[in-house]
Amino acid sequence: MKRLWLIFAQAVTVALAALFVVSTLKPQWLRQARLPDATIAQTARQIALPPSPAASVVRAGFSQAARIAAPAVVSITASKAPSRAGRAHEQLFGFPFGLRQPRGNPQLGLGSGVIISADGVLLTNNHVVEGASDIEVMLSDGRQAQAKLIGTDPETDVAVLKISLPDLPVIAMGDAASLAVGDVVLAIGNPFNVGQTVTSGIVSALGRNQLGINTFENFIQTDAAINPGNSGGALVDADGRLVGINTAIFSRSGGSLGIGFAIPVDVARQVAASLLQDGVVARGWIGVQTRELTPELAEALKLGDAKTPIRGVLIGGVVNDAPAAKAGIKPGDVLTRIGEHAVATPAELLASVAALKPRSQVEVGVQRAGKAMHFQLAVGQRPRPQRDQDD
Repeated sequence: MKRLWLIFAQAVTVALAALFVVSTLKPQWLRQARLPDATIAQTARQIALPPSPAASVVRAGFSQAARIAAPAVVSITASKAPSRAGRAHEQLFGFPFGLRQPRGNPQLGLGSGVIISADGVLLTNNHVVEGASDIEVMLSDGRQAQAKLIGTDPETDVAVLKISLPDLPVIAMGDAASLAVGDVVLAIGNPFNVGQTVTSGIVSALGRNQLGINTFENFIQTDAAINPGNSGGALVDADGRLVGINTAIFSRSGGSLGIGFAIPVDVARQVAASLLQDGVVARGWIGVQTRELTPELAEALKLGDAKTPIRGVLIGGVVNDAPAAKAGIKPGDVLTRIGEHAVATPAELLASVAALKPRSQVEVGVQRAGKAMHFQLAVGQRPRPQRDQDD
């Protein structure tokens, strides 16, 4: 009997010693082991509860903007007649049109578009639908419709389509002029035909031009991922309002490198209004070929001096019987002013002349052999582009 009591006492002593060591070195083991049933039940109830309001606010992010804008962004499939010769698609700027098809098969152009009115008017890029014989539009809700081409403006790469479906979603219009570098934007479209996709980024730069993409350039630059198939899709602000039409990327591989370009919505709307009303975009034209007047060129031609440099655009050539020729402007003149607007670069001259109404009168300022001169000319209508167009 004494032996049993001795064994019991030794066992209790060892257990108490072990408990002391564990409580001293690993107290969390005891807390986990002693978790009451009531605490377990409370924890289970907390896990099952819905998210707190604060968590919902954080989650919202830009999903609200995407929900607002995405239904009005469509996918576009444009069928072209088969080409006799393949075209190279290696470009630094722009999107290749369509997929590589065996010779003799119709070519498919894949792009995106944006519904801007309840009666079915859509904006997209000219390069998405250029030369297409059949244009099909698919909405995000799965509905499909054949689109009618209202008109195109290759010089801004804008095209206007129209579909006939009931209860169409319409995107809210934003103001591209209010954008600032650093503002958050979302790009919505159908890249690589994988389905509607939303990417986010910021406005990287404004007023990008002289890129050689379009004749008239005033791009919004963004680092939101834009890829082939996004052409014609929406660039929206953090409130889901349309601020641009995605049109091109800078890429050596065909994929996004974080440098994308969008046409400001203000430009796209002006073009769309002209195409819907008149079927064409009427721009002014005076018929001159221009060169940038660099300081070196001005010195070589003895135009002014270092103290009084001439600011303007050098006239390199004048089209016969064009408004400029009829007014008396000659090669070698330096054009300094169109109406009330001073011009210092060929891009400024191009924009100022294009903004004039055909058949209107305008006074231009010219420097000729160091003498200031003024000419009154009748503005002509800019001819349809042949890719490289005189001013």
